Amino acid sequence: MSREQQAVARARKAFETGRSRPLEYRIIQLKNLQRLFIEREKDISDAIKKDLNKSEVGTQLFETLGLEGEINLAIRKLKEWAAPRPVEKNLLTLSDTVYIQPEPLGLVLIIGAWNYPWAVTIQPLIGAIAAGNAAVVKPSEVCVHTSKVMEDLLPLYIDKELYPVVTGGVAETQELLRQRFDYIFYTGNGTVGKVIMEAAAKHLTPVTLELGGKSPCYIDKNCDISIACRRITWGKYTNCGQTCIAPDYILCDPSIQDRVIEEVKKSIKDFYTENPKTCPDYGRIINQRHFKRIMALVGDSTVAAGGDGDESDCFIAPTVLRDVKPDAKVMQEEIFGPILPILPVSGLDEAIKFINKGEKPLALYVFSADEKVISRMRDETSSGGFLANDCLVHFSVSSLPFGGVGNSGMGCYHGKFSFDQLSHLRGCLIKKLKMEGVNNMRYPPHTPKKLGWARFFLLKNFDLGWTGRMLLLALMAVVAAFVLQKYLR
Repeated sequence: MSREQQAVARARKAFETGRSRPLEYRIIQLKNLQRLFIEREKDISDAIKKDLNKSEVGTQLFETLGLEGEINLAIRKLKEWAAPRPVEKNLLTLSDTVYIQPEPLGLVLIIGAWNYPWAVTIQPLIGAIAAGNAAVVKPSEVCVHTSKVMEDLLPLYIDKELYPVVTGGVAETQELLRQRFDYIFYTGNGTVGKVIMEAAAKHLTPVTLELGGKSPCYIDKNCDISIACRRITWGKYTNCGQTCIAPDYILCDPSIQDRVIEEVKKSIKDFYTENPKTCPDYGRIINQRHFKRIMALVGDSTVAAGGDGDESDCFIAPTVLRDVKPDAKVMQEEIFGPILPILPVSGLDEAIKFINKGEKPLALYVFSADEKVISRMRDETSSGGFLANDCLVHFSVSSLPFGGVGNSGMGCYHGKFSFDQLSHLRGCLIKKLKMEGVNNMRYPPHTPKKLGWARFFLLKNFDLGWTGRMLLLALMAVVAAFVLQKYLR
């Protein structure tokens, strides 16, 4: 039995004991997880510094702060989320108890990504714990130091049988995918996403795929270009551009391209000084393989700012490309690095047409003071998320579903959406062994008169309110046996 098989077997056995189901136990696990981020803050930030050159403050801001907020929300709302959810009834079920009961799916596999290794790995785990599941956690092997810290720390704070951490590379992940899970939650790229989905299909296992794509950013020439470029610069170069919802490229009118370049350059200097390489808030590319991939994207385009790099340090300067053509190398794949291409377009119509030619992105950004421009961009395109006049911040809103559409992914999470995604929402109807006369219309022999009554009870909609429903229920209780038994036989 492989190490991966053993971890899966132990987790399933632990789930079958039922100990993950009580809300009190789930809350204890969530509180313990929260304690980890408080007590082991330095261990976490030191590892991420080695992997991605993130500062200690940057690690808290972009990794653990959001997780603490998600945990607080889950603890506060868990009783409400897990409670039976009453639903509307038709006339036939008026006297019945009809509701949705969330229940745990079982054993969840969580495969994390390396760009925000804690945020995108632990956030699904919070949802899995809150929903009462067991979960096998597979951190990305690309973040070597963080993966080791996760493997060492998680078992010290949360149930190591219910929530084991399995480290390793492709071979270990493939071995995990050969096992049977009740749900798979994957964050990463589309190529691997297809492999995940193929493996899941063998067991009919449902999946959430958090992928990515080329997230467009349209700048209306009549907006405040200075503020727009400041926000775009922040969104693009945070984590050295290694963010799945970073603005991938800019679409703007040719008349404002020079101004956009100057404003982006100004913001780069404001954020990362004259020398970003020595700035503690400017990250590094994760490894030399990705460094070479990103630098190769620049070759056939005109560099307006930056463009230099240091392979030994995995440093790529914040870079802007001008007058980029749609067939340029940088436009053929998700950049996932600090390269910002600008494609001139004649206006909103051309921008919308260009966006719709490509795959549906994970995020779409528009900067405009005109509500009509914003509305058209929203209504005439499709994307996982849509933001006007800012970048990235929708990820921080727990009341919004975060996820892709089409090529950028499937499923969603954050807050209650995580709980629901990792729960089975079980439809329940509890009927009493009374008022059998009402049921005569469904029993053979079937007659036109019975069909007429069935049509009345099933298709008629009345907005009666609570008082009206009670009166109707009382009336039905009195009349049903007499009327229906008499006329439906």
